Amino acid sequence: MGPVPLQAAAFSGRAYPWTSVGSPYRRHIHASVKQPVPMGGQVDTGTKSKTDPKDLLQDLKRLREQRARLRAELTSQEQKALAGQENSAQPRQSSINSDADPGNKSGPSAELGTSRQTAAPQDSAAQSEDTKASSQASELPKVTPAAAPAAASAAPASFLEFPAWQQKAVATSTEPPSEGSAAPPLSTQAPPQGQRRRKGRRQVEQAETPLDIVFVSAEVAPWSKTGGLGDVVGSLPIALAARGHRVMVVAPRYQNGTAVDELYSQAEDLGVRVPLDMGACGLQEVAYFHQHSDEVDFVFVDHPSYHRAGNPYQDSNGVFGDNQFRYALLSLAACEAPLQLHIGGYRTDEAPGFPYGDKVVFLANDWHAGLVPTYIAGKYRQHGVYKDARCIFAIHNLSHQGVDPAATFPNFGLPDTWYDPLSWEYPSWASINGPAVNILKGALLTSDRVVTVSEGYAWEITTPEGGWGLDKVLQSRQHILNGITNGIDLDEWDPEADEHTVAAYSAGDLSGKAACKEALQKELGLEVNPDIPLIGWIGRLDHQKGPDIVLDAVPGFAARSCQLIMLGSGHPQYEAAMRQREEDHPQHFRGWVGFSIPVAHRIVAGCDVMLVPSRFEPCGLNQLFAMRYGTIPIVHATGGLRDTVQDYNPDTLEERFKGTGWTFNPPSADAMLACVDRALETRWHNRKNWNALIGNGMTSDLSWDRAAKDYEQIFSWALMDPPQA
Repeated sequence: MGPVPLQAAAFSGRAYPWTSVGSPYRRHIHASVKQPVPMGGQVDTGTKSKTDPKDLLQDLKRLREQRARLRAELTSQEQKALAGQENSAQPRQSSINSDADPGNKSGPSAELGTSRQTAAPQDSAAQSEDTKASSQASELPKVTPAAAPAAASAAPASFLEFPAWQQKAVATSTEPPSEGSAAPPLSTQAPPQGQRRRKGRRQVEQAETPLDIVFVSAEVAPWSKTGGLGDVVGSLPIALAARGHRVMVVAPRYQNGTAVDELYSQAEDLGVRVPLDMGACGLQEVAYFHQHSDEVDFVFVDHPSYHRAGNPYQDSNGVFGDNQFRYALLSLAACEAPLQLHIGGYRTDEAPGFPYGDKVVFLANDWHAGLVPTYIAGKYRQHGVYKDARCIFAIHNLSHQGVDPAATFPNFGLPDTWYDPLSWEYPSWASINGPAVNILKGALLTSDRVVTVSEGYAWEITTPEGGWGLDKVLQSRQHILNGITNGIDLDEWDPEADEHTVAAYSAGDLSGKAACKEALQKELGLEVNPDIPLIGWIGRLDHQKGPDIVLDAVPGFAARSCQLIMLGSGHPQYEAAMRQREEDHPQHFRGWVGFSIPVAHRIVAGCDVMLVPSRFEPCGLNQLFAMRYGTIPIVHATGGLRDTVQDYNPDTLEERFKGTGWTFNPPSADAMLACVDRALETRWHNRKNWNALIGNGMTSDLSWDRAAKDYEQIFSWALMDPPQA
């Protein structure tokens, strides 16, 4: 079946009148256009450059080797000074948002200790941009996008008020602060017990073979983030750069008219304007902005389609109707970036530098960047460009796939012969909408390797239950499919140096953790008693994350004399249920509707147990934060949760001291409470094993450096084999 013709700007939902830009384009892609646009907007006259790009790349390799030798000769004092200079870059945004409130892009809301007001999240269904192609776990479900919640009201987040909160209440805005704004002062914090360890850049092992790596993503923290995708792309490139690779990250330059726009203020306009052939949508000119931070080249693609209110995918009216166009544009702009942008000079103290070139490894993340491998195969390699490049496709959440009617295929600007890899006729979709194109399916078939964020999830997506309609395609690609568990930022999440907690502590000295628990109980207005189990849940109030499982179990926790704190925002019915549970169980339950980074840190540090009952979870981060802070996780045995939490088994002598938490199945309140009973039994009657679980979690390697080494292996395998398409 061939593609169906389409008028230039006909999108599902709203129409966006993108005008054609009659600028010349790269001749190695479009034979009809003869002159490329180099840096600075000056048109090439057709004469060959005096410096051959291959010679420049050889110079780069030589200079990098020279720099490595010089670094090896530095004294330890000079290395510390260099680390201090590098560490002065823009601070990273907290990654707790990835599991707490993916829709709240505006950053931390008012602290739990400053005001008990409902902080309305912005676009709580942030990752639902593709829900029009969804229906059930066994089929790609179709969900009507929920309207954004109304602005925050002055009504209290709870029906109960406690003096501990009232004494430190301050005036708060009805709008949450931006991501870059500072958190409110911690008015109830006591001086830390003992000296906090000074934060600093950790020295890591250097890679044997440095590569040029290009990440492509719809999100990168701290500039744009609705969930775990932004955290990964904000952290993994830095870990790879620290290991000696040259790394570029390409993402949109969003401008939504809020204070978040200021995060892009340090990115410099490179003066490069490139017209991209978007097929039926005509030539679309993009600009590139660049910021070098943490040894990484962050490149932001600028186009009018990225300038609008809301989060990256939707606003209060629902999902943007032109998301397919916006992210196809991103993918093609990312393919041009290594060829066009002269941003390599920082390696040699020369300006303006030189492009990365076409011998790179792309890492395209989720469907938004899914056309990168397809463009490389269908637009570039046939002209001899990127013949030595490889493309890795990373799946962070398979439920979002970039599905649109087949009539939109001409918008991609691909030859008709590339329709088949993208075509998709899934019964539940086709019966209503007819034939479709699926960007993620095309990425699976044209990329050189496929990775996902845990080994367990890599297996689950090959099954009919977890494959979201693509299980057969993934089974056919199983020989190039791998799972790599995400890491966490060990500097941000460090119990020895956490600025949000009342005391520092370590695996060797847990006295500070007891102080954190006491302070949290006081802050919550709960009975201060070290013997009462304090249990936490942090997350998005969404069916996937299982808040209903926790809420259904509240009477059971009360019957077990446990204290429970929930922090999160999302669907209104869950928010209302949290308030009702607090009214029904004032001695045992606290529900905070909204989100606060400082409060999240204090919950992770002060609780004895952290619940993660997600119905499905590609990787998950909260269980990793909990382990890092000596808070034992109880998780549903699925995906990355099952991979990262080793179930404690007291009946097996050789495994008695090897666990890091407990797992349960199925995802239900009864199963979770039965698991809690096992944990409480150990806590009350076998303190030695309980402490061993704490130590096992706190000493686990949860770093991004570990994950970076695993990605290097994937890159190596991809480079060994010929291109897949």
